[in-house]
Amino acid sequence: MFMSAADYRESLRRYSPRVFIDGHAVESVADDPRLAPGIAAIGISYDFARNPDHAALLIARRNGGGAVPRMLAIDASSTDLLYKLEAVRLLCRRCGCAQRYLSHDALNAGFEATQAADAAHGTDYHQRFLAYLERVQDADLALGIAMTDAKGDRSKRPSEQANPDVYVHIAERRNDGIVIRGAKAIVTAAPYVHEFLVMPCRRMRAEDAAFAVCCAVPVDAPGVTIAARPAGRPGEAAAKFSARYGQSTGIVLFENVFVPWERVFLAGECEEAGLLTTSYATHHRHSCIGARAGFGDLLIGAAALMVEANGLDPEHHAHVRDAMVELIKIVEGFFACGVAASVYGPIWCSPTSASFCSRPRSTTCTGWRMIFPAASWWRCRDPRRTTIRRRRPRSPPCLPGAPTFRRRIASRSPAWSRI
Repeated sequence: MFMSAADYRESLRRYSPRVFIDGHAVESVADDPRLAPGIAAIGISYDFARNPDHAALLIARRNGGGAVPRMLAIDASSTDLLYKLEAVRLLCRRCGCAQRYLSHDALNAGFEATQAADAAHGTDYHQRFLAYLERVQDADLALGIAMTDAKGDRSKRPSEQANPDVYVHIAERRNDGIVIRGAKAIVTAAPYVHEFLVMPCRRMRAEDAAFAVCCAVPVDAPGVTIAARPAGRPGEAAAKFSARYGQSTGIVLFENVFVPWERVFLAGECEEAGLLTTSYATHHRHSCIGARAGFGDLLIGAAALMVEANGLDPEHHAHVRDAMVELIKIVEGFFACGVAASVYGPIWCSPTSASFCSRPRSTTCTGWRMIFPAASWWRCRDPRRTTIRRRRPRSPPCLPGAPTFRRRIASRSPAWSRI
């Protein structure tokens, strides 16, 4: 059974992270009112996954057939992508920013990058990653994605920095693991997650190998310090929404943090670190379409309420109706881009999965699954076979609980059902 929002809040008590807000230490993340809106926002994803009305969107299936939270699932088809897109929109329509969808994007990128590393270097990163993924899914954890480095002098590469700690890097390699140092900035939900998934934020050259690292670190691991801002605007009477739901971001300092090998998924593989970075960015852009659409729904609903509160009727005030229609067009227009990417996005075959390439597998096939799976195009990057083939595009499935924009507006105000 998945956790509820109350279970999630209670689970945070099992951790003792070193957190500071406005220079003051936080004794209990679960009980600090400055973080309550952020915990409430993430809690929405937990409660919605347990709600039968939202189960089709918020629950996915792992390869073995078991149920897993959509925010922790690996996409295997265009249907998965469409459901994830609508799920993120649903969550963000309620809380503004669901935050937890970053976990989905990073896990999917890690799945791809570790496959690529094993195929290129004969490592066992992918098996480590799968074991970690299963543990995260079974425990229904919330992950913080520690990706953006402090960067220092941006005209210089990581290996050229006067202070190497402006990028998280491997400071020491041991028989039983690695030691990492450095700073990650703008980590969403940093104070109230269970673990950090540390990732590189840029492509690396050979001289930057120490900075090409991906690993999982518990939020309260020795040497981890979080300096965060409050989530939303807690305690402000005028902040009717952001006092209830919000988002905290933080700087995470890693000071000689030990990571055992079973939690290390890349350690010096520069090419695959670049793949991890770009793959995460691609998945995240797709998810953010759903997130911004959900927030757009909030704005449209708020605007409709303001129009009604001022006694205006869209039948007799064309300028108001035109402004609302324009806002709806913008939101539904860019959401349509996400739907199109889910269905028509290109695909490169995977070196370890025959389902992504129709020809017999060979050792010379060097293509990875990229962008989005199960789309209408695929390309095999085997030098002996460079043709592009097109499959008949599939119609998007009917998404349960996904009303049209007309019904969305009508649900907020009967007056707008005539638009």
